[in-house]
Amino acid sequence: MEVLAASLVMLALFGINVPVAFAITLATFIYFFMANNLSPVMVIQRMIGGADNVPLLAIPFFMMLGSILNYTGITQRLLKLSDVLSGHLRGGLAQTNVVLGALIGGPSGAGLADAAMICKVLVPEMVRNGYSKPFAAALTSASALLGPILPPGIGLIIYGFVSDTSIGKLFLGGIGPGILLTLLLMVAVDFVARRRGYKPTRTKAPTVKEVFLATKEAFWGLMLMVIILGGIRYGIFTPTEAGAVTVIYSLLVGLAYRETKWSDIKAALLESARSNGAIMLILMASAGFAWILTWEGIAERVTVMLTDITTSPEVFLLIVNIFLLVVGMFLDGNAAIIVLTPLLMPTVHALGIDPVHFGITMIFNLSIGAITPPFGTTMFLTCTLTGVKMDEYLKEIIPFYVALLVTLAVTTYYPPLSLVLADLVK
Repeated sequence: MEVLAASLVMLALFGINVPVAFAITLATFIYFFMANNLSPVMVIQRMIGGADNVPLLAIPFFMMLGSILNYTGITQRLLKLSDVLSGHLRGGLAQTNVVLGALIGGPSGAGLADAAMICKVLVPEMVRNGYSKPFAAALTSASALLGPILPPGIGLIIYGFVSDTSIGKLFLGGIGPGILLTLLLMVAVDFVARRRGYKPTRTKAPTVKEVFLATKEAFWGLMLMVIILGGIRYGIFTPTEAGAVTVIYSLLVGLAYRETKWSDIKAALLESARSNGAIMLILMASAGFAWILTWEGIAERVTVMLTDITTSPEVFLLIVNIFLLVVGMFLDGNAAIIVLTPLLMPTVHALGIDPVHFGITMIFNLSIGAITPPFGTTMFLTCTLTGVKMDEYLKEIIPFYVALLVTLAVTTYYPPLSLVLADLVK
């Protein structure tokens, strides 16, 4: 009864647009006040305990990295490399949008940050070159999905912490689906560009010299992924330490380029502090509510219910995909990971599904929900920043949904896509 009341309160608060962290916190307090054998003081203990974990230090470091990139000149050089690599293709600027999303998606680690940056840097240029503004907004939101999937996505860190899965394996596991999604989004752009006559920005394919020079300029930015994945793969540092190393590295690169000022560092610190504060509030609130579900034995009941429905991993994954796509439309992805992972993991283990494979699939689902009405956070951000109406956005997002759902299906039912590289980490 107490869990049902708390859950209904939480859903009602979501419905009136109360911030996620406050909605979950209030629902958690209601449960503890209604329960006869639990002290309300435990709410604070569980919330603090949820944040008091060393692996979670990776989050502020990678949030800081995402903020710093825009002040170091790395993003601009990656944009130039993206244009050299894809500008000769049909719909050149749109293709550059996708490639840039892939190149910055990993280091930034957050879809919202990527969407905001691309909206400011590339969407105005696309509109000036004759692209439909709703098309540019829809493409940007789809490209931003590469951020949570490619390493070091914040969702990957949170899932690894909650499910006790290797974060290094999850980082490598996101590369295969991320590459496939990049290619399919580029195919979708080509399809739209062919019908609308969107032209390349370059008259011919780049020469080897042009690619070499653009790569040389962007070299230090490209090395970020090498440092993160190489350091974790060979045991040089942990994912948490990787965040700290790459922050220092990016600052040094910015100072070497002479494009980073001390005022920029201060601004980046403030940006990352605000973003990290919001995420940590959600983490703490969700940790308290997740403890309630565990205490009440909800996870075991869910496992029994699901195994009564099916013992087939394939059918289970289909059910979970549909469920998570709907959840992602209404709930912040990070909060959903913390609340739902403890409920689903017992069934995942019972059916013999690899937790790395399941984690990538789960995060992919929730990311798609973030660009889907009625409450998709990335969708709202891109529409707000570009001034695009919801109905216009929905008409333009359809080809990209096809690319996303095809990638999701392959990721779900072809585990080697996410496990081949993940198995390199012991």
